[in-house]
Amino acid sequence: MNRGLAVNSIIKHYEGRLLLDGISFEVPNDETVCLLGPSGGGKSTLLRIIAGLETPESGSIFWSGEDITNKPPHLRNFSLMFQDYALFPHLTVKENIAFGLHMRGIAGGEIDRVVKRSLSMVRMEKFGDRRVTDLSGGEQQRVALARALAPQPGLLMLDEPLGALDRTLREHLMAELRSLLQEVDIPAIYVTHDQQEAFNIADRLLVLHDGRILQSGSPAEVYMRPASPWLAGFFGFDNQLSGRVKTSTPLAVDTPIGLIHSYCGNGQFSAGDEVVLILKPDAVRLGTETKINQFSAEVKDSIFSGGHFKVRIAINDFPEFEFELGQGMKRGEMIKISIDPASILCYGKGAWTTPSA
Repeated sequence: MNRGLAVNSIIKHYEGRLLLDGISFEVPNDETVCLLGPSGGGKSTLLRIIAGLETPESGSIFWSGEDITNKPPHLRNFSLMFQDYALFPHLTVKENIAFGLHMRGIAGGEIDRVVKRSLSMVRMEKFGDRRVTDLSGGEQQRVALARALAPQPGLLMLDEPLGALDRTLREHLMAELRSLLQEVDIPAIYVTHDQQEAFNIADRLLVLHDGRILQSGSPAEVYMRPASPWLAGFFGFDNQLSGRVKTSTPLAVDTPIGLIHSYCGNGQFSAGDEVVLILKPDAVRLGTETKINQFSAEVKDSIFSGGHFKVRIAINDFPEFEFELGQGMKRGEMIKISIDPASILCYGKGAWTTPSA
């Protein structure tokens, strides 16, 4: 890759554990890539390796065709914004933004111009003379972002930048941050464990788990077609059934609750194969809309959750499933349901242990 970032086969251990297992991906000049995964999965370590703050045991980092694996951090022209922002509490907003520019030997007049431009980018023009300790969490986040953007980096890296904020403020800043990243036209790597942040910010998702990239794609692609049962569970698709294929085209699977028909699979399975079916939260319809996948169910609980009800049901005495419905139900009520075959994911037995890259 001659333009942008190329990460090649990065391996790193931490305290005897394989943290990064041959990680490879690219970030073109016009893209915001989000590294998504549970905490402790190596996302921040990977970011530090790209920044030059840590060294990989093997593998390489290329920037615009140049091997920078062993290049010092200050010569890479990358900016890294940490979760705790790392602002200097004894300095004003302007002084925080100017600090790194002074370290680069930039002239005073140019520093003033850059600081003014950076504050304008994050809509903080009137806050320059305030101490950062007098700012709210959201304002401090903007100052940290302005400082990261001030040297006009070739690559912007953000490590859980909204993690210290409350949910309401996080949701407000997500849209602002995405808009700003599009405006500055700088490639970016955004690290988070929060799925909603990733869906809102990213042009492309990389899901990291157990040191490997499980899946890469647009937020919609990854969410609608997760590459493994683990990833489906990570997204909250918890209604999982094991079974054996009865017919492959169209797919019909014998399960503990009965025969399930699905549109997934595309003939990739054979009769007798062990498979895992995942019923999405919106898979259930009240009544018997379809001629297939019809079941009787007992309502175990019904909880209002904003725009829908989370209804837990038992089907044929099988342990409970949870689905999203447009109306609430009474506990103990017996209902007729149908399961939409288009809202079922299917995986071969090996998908439990072998992630799809």
